[in-house]
Amino acid sequence: MRTDPVSRQGGFSSSRLKRPDAWSLGVPLIAAILALPVLVIFAHVFIPASDVWLHLRQTVLQDYVTNSLILMVGVGVGVLLIGIPTAWLVSMCDFPGRRLFEWALLLPLAMPAYIIAYTYTGMLDFAGPVQTQLREWTGWGWGDYWFPQIRSLPGAIIMLSLVLYPYVYLLSRAAFLEQSICVLEVSRTLGAGPWAGFHRVALPLARPAIITGLSLALMETLADYGTVQYFGIPTFTTGIFRTWFGLGDPGAAAQLAGIMMTFVLVLIVLERYSRRRARFHHTSARYSRLPRYRLRGVHLAGALVVCALPIVLGFVIPSAQLLQWALRTPHMWMQPEFLVLVWNSVSLAAIAAVLAVALALVLAYGKRLRPSLPVNAAVRVAGMGYAIPGTVIAVGVMLPFAWIDNTIDGWMRDAFGISTGLILSGTLVALVFSYCVRFLAVSLQTVEAGLAKIKPSMDDAARSLGTPPRQVLSKIHMPIMRGSLLTALLLVFVDVLKELPATLILRPFNFNTLAVRAFELASDERLADSASAALAIVLAGIIPVILISRTISRSRPGHDSPA
Repeated sequence: MRTDPVSRQGGFSSSRLKRPDAWSLGVPLIAAILALPVLVIFAHVFIPASDVWLHLRQTVLQDYVTNSLILMVGVGVGVLLIGIPTAWLVSMCDFPGRRLFEWALLLPLAMPAYIIAYTYTGMLDFAGPVQTQLREWTGWGWGDYWFPQIRSLPGAIIMLSLVLYPYVYLLSRAAFLEQSICVLEVSRTLGAGPWAGFHRVALPLARPAIITGLSLALMETLADYGTVQYFGIPTFTTGIFRTWFGLGDPGAAAQLAGIMMTFVLVLIVLERYSRRRARFHHTSARYSRLPRYRLRGVHLAGALVVCALPIVLGFVIPSAQLLQWALRTPHMWMQPEFLVLVWNSVSLAAIAAVLAVALALVLAYGKRLRPSLPVNAAVRVAGMGYAIPGTVIAVGVMLPFAWIDNTIDGWMRDAFGISTGLILSGTLVALVFSYCVRFLAVSLQTVEAGLAKIKPSMDDAARSLGTPPRQVLSKIHMPIMRGSLLTALLLVFVDVLKELPATLILRPFNFNTLAVRAFELASDERLADSASAALAIVLAGIIPVILISRTISRSRPGHDSPA
C-alpha cells in the first residue's frame, strides 16, 4: 500500500504543515491592515501635485529638508558623544558609583523631548530664574549682555540629545557586556591599554549595536513635533501639521509625509546594511566577571563627570524644576479636570498596550508555528511602524478612515435617510489603531525574545498530545512568558502616554490627555501650569526604565554579582 511521505514534527505530516490555515492566512492579513497607513502615504506620492504642494515646494520645502538634516546630524553626534563613553565606563571600568550610574543613565529616557524643552525654556529665557539672578548679581539690563538662545536649532539639538542618548547607551552597554572575555584578555596581553582596547577592539565589535541605537535616536528625532514646534523650527513634522490643519490640504500633507518617509527608509537601509556587512564572532564561550579597569585620580574624576553630567542635565534638573512648578500650582493637579486627564491617558494607554501585546502574540506565535516566507515577511512589515513618525502614521490613518466614514454615511443617507456620522475617524478607534501601528514593534520584539527562550520540544510535546496551537499558546507559552508580556505592556503603555503628534491629530473633540494638555499649556506660555501633567508622564516612564536596566544587567551569562 502506498503512503505519503511524512515529516515528523510534533506528529504532523508535511502536507498538513504546508496547507494554509488560520495562522498562515491571518498573520499576513493582520500585517496588511497594520501597513495600511504607510501604503496610503506612498500612494499619495504619485498623485498629481496640487497648488498647495507647488506653493510648499517653492517656499518652505527647502527649509524643511535643511533643518531636518541639520537636526539629525547634530543629534547623531550628540548621542554618540554621550552614549558610547558612558556605556564603556559603566561596563568596563570600576569606580565608586558605577552601579548607580548603570541604571541612572537611562533615566532621561523617561523624559519626553518636548517636556525637557519646555522646562529649560522656562529656566533659561529672559524672564527665567537663571537670567533673572544674573541681572540681580550684575545690575545688567536688557541688551547689556549676551546669553545663549535656547529657542533655536542648536538648542533643539541639545534638548533632543539629552533625552535620546540612552538609545545608544542602552545598546552599546549590552554589546560591551556580551563581548567575549578572551578577546579583551588577548588585547591586554598584546600591550593594549584601556584606550587602545576600547577603540581598536571593543568599539569595532560593538559597531552594529551602536549603529542600531543611533538609527533609533535619529528616527525619534525625525518623529519629534513638540520640541521643534515650541522652538519655532520648521521641519517635516511641523510642516505636515500646518499643511493639514492650517492649509486644509490632506493630500499635500501626505506628500510631505512621503518625502519624510524617504529619510526613514534611508536610515533603515543603512542600519540593516551595516549589520549585514558585520561579521563578528565570539572567540570563546567562556564568560566570567569582566576584567574592569580600576580608575583613580584624574581618571576617576573624569569618569564621574562624564557619567553624572547627562543624568543631571537630562533628568535631575528638569525633574526638580517640574516638581517646583507643580508645588507652586496645586490648583492644577487638585482639580477634577486633572483626574479626567489622568483617566483618559491611563485608560487609552492601557487599551493600546493590551491590543499591541495581543497582536504581537498572534504575529510572533504565527511566525513560530508557520515559519514560511510570506509569514516572516508579513511579521517584519508589521513591525516597521516604530520607524514611522507619529505625524506620518496619523495622516495615513485619517485618510482611509475618513473615506470609509464618508462612504458608509453616503450609503446610509441614500438607502435609509440616516447619517451615521464619524464612526472611525472621529472616535478613539482611529487613535488606538495608530498607536498599535506605531508601537507594535516594541511589544513584538519583546514577545519574540520571550518565545525564543521556550524550546520547540515543548510545542512538539503538547501538540503530540492533541493540544491545538491556540491552547499551547494560552496554557503553556503565556504563563512562561509572564515577565516578557509584562515588560511589553509597560513599554507600550509609557510610549503611548508620551505620544504627542498622533494624539493631537486624531483625538476626538473635547478629548485631552496629559501629553496634549502639557503641550497646550506650554504653547500658551503657562509653563508652571503644565508641570503637573508633564511630571505625571515622567513618573510613569521611570518603571520601564528600571526594568530595561535590570534586563541588560542580566544579559551577560554569569553577570556580575553584587559587589
